[in-house]
Amino acid sequence: MATGNINVSVENIFPLIKKFLYSDHEIFLRELISNATDATLKLKHLTSIGEAKVDYGNPLIEVKINNDNKTLHITDQGVGMTAEEVEKYINQIAFSGAEEFIEKYKDKNGKDAGIIGHFGLGFYSAFMVAKKVEIITKSYTDAPAAHWTCDGSPEFTLNEADKKEHGTEIILHIAEDSEEFLSENRINELLVKYNKFMPIPIKFGTRTETLPKPKDAKEDDPAPTKEVDNIINNPEPAWTKMPVDLKDEDYKNFYRELYPMQFEEPLFHIHLNVDYPFNLTGILYFPKLNHEMVAQKDRIQLYQNQVFVTDNVEGIVPDFLTMLRGVIDSPDIPLNVSRSYLQADGAVKKISSYISRKVADKLNALFNDNREDFEKKWDDIKIVIEYGMLSEEKFFEKAQKFTLYPTVDGTYFTYDELVEKIKDNQTDKDDKLVILYAKDKEEQHAYITTAKEKGYEVILLDSPIVPHLIQKLESEKENVSFVRVDGDHIDNLIKKEDAVISKLNDEEKETLKSTLEKIVPKEKFTVQMEAMDSNANPFVITQPEFMRRMKEMSQTGGGGMFGMGNMPEMYNLVVNTNHELVSEILNTKTQKKKERLVNQALDLARLSQNLLKGEELTAFIKRSYEMIK
Repeated sequence: MATGNINVSVENIFPLIKKFLYSDHEIFLRELISNATDATLKLKHLTSIGEAKVDYGNPLIEVKINNDNKTLHITDQGVGMTAEEVEKYINQIAFSGAEEFIEKYKDKNGKDAGIIGHFGLGFYSAFMVAKKVEIITKSYTDAPAAHWTCDGSPEFTLNEADKKEHGTEIILHIAEDSEEFLSENRINELLVKYNKFMPIPIKFGTRTETLPKPKDAKEDDPAPTKEVDNIINNPEPAWTKMPVDLKDEDYKNFYRELYPMQFEEPLFHIHLNVDYPFNLTGILYFPKLNHEMVAQKDRIQLYQNQVFVTDNVEGIVPDFLTMLRGVIDSPDIPLNVSRSYLQADGAVKKISSYISRKVADKLNALFNDNREDFEKKWDDIKIVIEYGMLSEEKFFEKAQKFTLYPTVDGTYFTYDELVEKIKDNQTDKDDKLVILYAKDKEEQHAYITTAKEKGYEVILLDSPIVPHLIQKLESEKENVSFVRVDGDHIDNLIKKEDAVISKLNDEEKETLKSTLEKIVPKEKFTVQMEAMDSNANPFVITQPEFMRRMKEMSQTGGGGMFGMGNMPEMYNLVVNTNHELVSEILNTKTQKKKERLVNQALDLARLSQNLLKGEELTAFIKRSYEMIK
């Protein structure tokens, strides 16, 4: 029997470990199972090269709870350790590592939010939940087994043990304040959370399996059952296999395994597989998003060698892809660091750009292989693509090939196709190409109809980041302007050389304008006179493109002018000086009739813009009934 002191200089290291890591002390199980996995994989390697003269077989890791003794057992069938190795790896390396870690982070008063993972804590994380820890271990060599015990003080004992099979058993005597870890449900929850895809099978108890009935069984005979090992993990998840070995159904099944409560199928997947200049595997899925703009940080899971690390992949996955789901596994992502360090890390930047490039290439391939299917999925994926175009310059360049611009009639164009289609008809007198767009087909129906009567194409841009996107496109493309179809009357949106002549002279226009300004609310409308086609509406309500766009950008963040999001809505009331109703308003003698005509025409224009609500709508309905009595 040997006893001794662990050589550490930080006083009371065990309370420090417990206090510092208290916020996520559940990771002890992840760490101990990671160690057991490493030990098993080492044995696999040593037997494959002939160094270990033992049978590798089909090893598993077993987790057991003993409620009578209040202990938790983690047993592996790996390389095991000799007494000398226990002395070296447990008493020297593990605890010097613990000391270094505590020294580095203890000034943070336990606030470990900036640290992504705690890999490297390894064995000593057991003392976060245990008042005493035992190790019973037998090396794959002929050396005798060893039994190490430590009660959380710097003192330990190391004896010979009578264990016959190679491998290691860790016994945790659970502390009173950690007895939740004696609950089967709690341990099962942690095994599923952290170890669901570990490469070695993990047994946790048994389960009852129903067997097929014998051929001669009667209909009401119960089906036979048997007790089998309850293996909680899938040691060979889809991302660890080569894409050529997987069918579409395999990817869908893996999606269901990752997200059992997600009932909608993913639209498509992207398999990541690279080994230079860094190691990274994974599968990303495009779920149906529609207009959902929330970049949820907890949908993509990060693993390191099949061990779950975090579902916050900020800084590793480009921001615009955090709306996707899936798995990324990389041993090259530094984990014991703050997020600010991570975002500046060269390897991580390369990983982020690789993922971005891979997604762009996949989207381009999908577009080229089956454009019709890509168009059907456009509404569900466009928010990711548009966000990517705004946030990543390289993605913006690649996205030119597959970004679609649907018309209000449901025809899809790429940018180049759209330009080719409209350049002859929608270039204004200053040689600028004007792209007309609508945000809502129903609300802007009247304006769309007017534009289409002129032979113009109107595209439908209805996602929340459209103002930012068109601002970006205008800055990248030469001599192009995006204008919402209700931004002005149609002849002002695309100004041609042949201006319409007004039926009213300047004096009549001034008189009419003065009359209207006395009736129309000044705080909401600016009156402007325009000579339009006599068949166009008498009153048209528009909102200037610049003002509306700045206001929308301010509301969605990341642009616009300070405070514009809170400015009251202001509109232009464009009066068609060539319409006969406008002439009638000008020539009506009685003030009462003049006011009624103006208010009725104004309310009809408001109605077409969905601006007539509440008391004003009630008044309009009442007035309309009186006029048709």
